[in-house]
Amino acid sequence: MLNKARSAALLGAAAMLFLAAGSPLPAEITEKNLRFVDYPDFPDAHSTWGSIGYSRKHQKVFIAVTNHRDKVGLFEYDVKTGKIRLCGFLPELANLREYQWQGKVHSEIAEGPDGNMYFSTDGGESREEYLMNHPQGYSGGFFFRWEPDLERLTVIGRGLQYESIKDITLDRINGLIMGISYPQVHLLLYDYRKNDLRDLGRVGSDHVPRVLWSDWWGNMYYVDWRQRMIKHEHETGKLLFCSDSLPAFDGTPGGRIITGVTSYAEDLANGIIYLVTYGAKVLAFHPSKLGFGKLDELGCIFGSPNRPPYNYYCPNLALGDNGMLYYFIGGHGSYVEGREQNVMMEFDPHNGQKRVVWSFPQKTVNEVTGAGVKDEFGNIYFCGRKSDPDAEAMGESGASRPFLLIFNPGKELQ
Repeated sequence: MLNKARSAALLGAAAMLFLAAGSPLPAEITEKNLRFVDYPDFPDAHSTWGSIGYSRKHQKVFIAVTNHRDKVGLFEYDVKTGKIRLCGFLPELANLREYQWQGKVHSEIAEGPDGNMYFSTDGGESREEYLMNHPQGYSGGFFFRWEPDLERLTVIGRGLQYESIKDITLDRINGLIMGISYPQVHLLLYDYRKNDLRDLGRVGSDHVPRVLWSDWWGNMYYVDWRQRMIKHEHETGKLLFCSDSLPAFDGTPGGRIITGVTSYAEDLANGIIYLVTYGAKVLAFHPSKLGFGKLDELGCIFGSPNRPPYNYYCPNLALGDNGMLYYFIGGHGSYVEGREQNVMMEFDPHNGQKRVVWSFPQKTVNEVTGAGVKDEFGNIYFCGRKSDPDAEAMGESGASRPFLLIFNPGKELQ
């Protein structure tokens, strides 16, 4: 059950803030606006990451789920029927050999211009870090293509030897893939039609910035270790480096600066891509066809006089049909209410006002991931996880119990 007492207190405080600002109270959002969906036929699953995406062509959400040891399952949620199913496990679907094992999917699952879904794989942290040079260690991450019409999974290429591919994004015009490797932070450009992999060099150190994104002109973006935006420009084929770092709050530690963007959400109608940084700042990026365009600072994702503004963790973001941004704060030991609560936020990008929508104990929602995954009906999809003692006893990275979290601010889902 949701923590109603704590939620009521937080919601009441948020209401007072809105009234003090002279703004009308927004529409109430209750637990009926949320739906939690379990993953069937995978009882030992315990983690999901940013591994989610939506196909507009097929009206289906795809999610990759892992047990961090020997299974990575691909799931399909049908928006029209509301049903979820296991498509299969990666090794069997792609006919991988034993030495080609993969620990998880960390990347988003992106729809290409051909209507197929693309993603990359990861070694799964500990096995990769300590065994990457071992004869039985990790051979490297793969680029995959899932064809929903044929229910066929194909390995379309491999990245660098011994390196994971943490995230990818696609040129929406020609399907070119840009990815980032782990742990050496090499920027990769891959044309699978020509089997042409280009290593564009190392662009980071220490903790690898996880998130890439693209725009509607076919441009693709990443941030380097100084939080400077990198752009692969579709029209010229050039790699551009912004001269300025992304904005950060005063005093933000270097460990947060170098980790870059944690999530994004797109407002196609207004030509904006919203970004959340690892330093907890919300940005409005106005991309341009050539060059970098404009960047506006919108404020902190939470804000409290008792805590530095950069000290919040938010690996997710989505834009509702009502024009509001929605995100969950919490995970990896960083929570608004100490170590006990994950909060769901609503953020108005026009005036920077924000409110707590709901509050969850860790046994209900521990951490949430996903970048801008929304269908034509205004339903928003996230990868949810909750604390689970049995999963945590396995001692694996990110051990928990995963589920698909569906949210619609304008419609009840249950």
